[in-house]
Amino acid sequence: MDYSDREEMAAKEFINIVNQIRTSRGAGPLAWSTALKFLNARKFDIQRAVALYQQHENIRHREGLSMLDPCSDPLRSELESGKFTVLPVRSKDGAAVALFTARLHHPLISKHKTTLQGLVYQLDVALESVETQKCGLIFIYDMTESKYSNFDYELSQKILTLLKGAYPARLKKVLVVAAPLWFLAPFKVLRLFIPEKLRDRVFTLKVSQLVDHLPVMAIPHELGGSHQLDHGTWLRTCFQTVATRNADLGDIGTPCEYTSLPNLLRSSYEHIALENDDNRVHGEAIGPGDVEIILSNEMVKTATSVPPTASFIPVSPPNGGSPIGEGQNSPIPPSPASSSGFSDDDSLGEPTNGMTLHQLLQHLSTVGRKGLYSEYAEIKSRSPEGTFNNSRLRLNLPKNRYTDVLCFDHSRVTLEVLDGEPSTDYINANFVDGYRQKRAFIFTQGPLPKTAPDFWRMVWEQQCLLVVMLTRAVERGRTKCAQYWPIEEEGKESYGDFEVVNMAVENQPDYVITNLHLTNLKTRETKTVTHMQFSSWPDYGVPHSALAFLDFLHKIREIQNSNLGSLGDLWNGHSLGPPIVVHCSAGIGRTGTLCTIDICLQRLQDVGTVDVRGTVEKLRAQRAYSIQMPDQYVFCHLAIIEAALSLGLLNPEVIDLTGFDSEPDDE
Repeated sequence: MDYSDREEMAAKEFINIVNQIRTSRGAGPLAWSTALKFLNARKFDIQRAVALYQQHENIRHREGLSMLDPCSDPLRSELESGKFTVLPVRSKDGAAVALFTARLHHPLISKHKTTLQGLVYQLDVALESVETQKCGLIFIYDMTESKYSNFDYELSQKILTLLKGAYPARLKKVLVVAAPLWFLAPFKVLRLFIPEKLRDRVFTLKVSQLVDHLPVMAIPHELGGSHQLDHGTWLRTCFQTVATRNADLGDIGTPCEYTSLPNLLRSSYEHIALENDDNRVHGEAIGPGDVEIILSNEMVKTATSVPPTASFIPVSPPNGGSPIGEGQNSPIPPSPASSSGFSDDDSLGEPTNGMTLHQLLQHLSTVGRKGLYSEYAEIKSRSPEGTFNNSRLRLNLPKNRYTDVLCFDHSRVTLEVLDGEPSTDYINANFVDGYRQKRAFIFTQGPLPKTAPDFWRMVWEQQCLLVVMLTRAVERGRTKCAQYWPIEEEGKESYGDFEVVNMAVENQPDYVITNLHLTNLKTRETKTVTHMQFSSWPDYGVPHSALAFLDFLHKIREIQNSNLGSLGDLWNGHSLGPPIVVHCSAGIGRTGTLCTIDICLQRLQDVGTVDVRGTVEKLRAQRAYSIQMPDQYVFCHLAIIEAALSLGLLNPEVIDLTGFDSEPDDE
């Protein structure tokens, strides 16, 4: 297919950017044909295509969707099950048609990782078709004769999230066919979190209504159409394609030898082999270098790979990349989103009110530091919307480090009551949502000596794996936080009903990592908790080096993912794990700064936009007064620009912030 000069220039620029990312992790150059897949999916918007590529790489690495071996179990059995297939037919507007048969899925047998591997293995082949790249994908979720035991809510979310925001194919429609009554309740909850743009593409249908969306010839015979499913032939096509292509889409795919093909394929493959002396399959001639894609009965030639030249920039994705836990098969939908409105893990669409990186640069250039100070002043002038009744109770007042830093009642962390005394449920801490994750963080004050036992009780009860500290115990001669863990290696301290042992200390130039063993003295149970202390925040102002701070933030995500991966099936909550405890002294200023940047960078890599102001406003709705100083608000903006540069998302030549750093007028 021919592309315009503008589209070819966009492809070259996209490849230059992506190759910088790929080089940093030791991967080879991106193929020209692969670049076109991502650009087609985002209508040749380079920034959005790069953001899609990064999210695609992140999710494939996180979910274990690379270097697949279709000849070995469990992926072999997953492919043979036929629960997911791509049909050799198209909709009237040219979209490919994929079918997931719910009754063939058994959550207790198939892990999320395996099911997703089977899905992307086949979708990668379908996406070799330029017509599919251009026209998109229709996803049929067939629930005929399915039972409650076949339904996996978490897996459904992962599939939709993958297809909507992390896979280079346009999701045109989702057709849920013959949904049972027990499915409709969680589905109605799910729809609340689907943005209107996608909500209009999701349909629940009777079998007889499929003809309103697809031609009869594109509907399987089992669903009232005329198409006869032949999953074996489709899988044979997948094996042939993967064996002959340059698989740089996620650097994925391991070709099978003929002798190790799954049993489902053997008879049909042998039959074809006898008739294939003239390189003909299904009556279609296959020339040298061609790849047969049985979609719309046409031959699709893979485009020639054009390795571009590029300057290489080291990349450290903020999301990290360690494997995470599996086995999350609960059919119960999560609770509705909190008042922040930006955190629910069910959210599938692009957040609103955001700026692209270039728009953010333009905004900073226009308003300067003084303008950002004014923005922050507007945010700060608004009174908190919430009550602090529990913080003000007589027995709880001494537990607050500062009399003017209290915690909202509606989002406070509630401890288990001890000995029937109601006040023992109080700690100065709030749950705060992250990007597409409810209760991603716990914002709390630096513990007092008398509240250290409550602090460790909170860590235990909330199953936290990581504590992030953004202050030193003493600054400018003032105590900012109690020494609530043993600072020396092999040291041991008791805090109420908990014993904390320092197992190892790792000193870095800007932070210290301490591995702790936390033991519940009542039950004798033990768990591992990592403590990370950022030591380069100066007594006044903000960190001098945004890169050091960003490296620390990257390390946070890496350790959280690593700790979570070690839990395996012991954790069945959100895929990003339990809340991360974050504190400074008051638990609002530096704490809010770190989490604002984390949320904005995750959004940037997800959808290519950021919203610093909106993020700060939403944080303050859950932890009052988050972001305490105007310089912290400014630092959030500049750190995002610094991160974009290090990720290769911005060309240094386009940055012109002349005059930004001039001092605001004295008032």
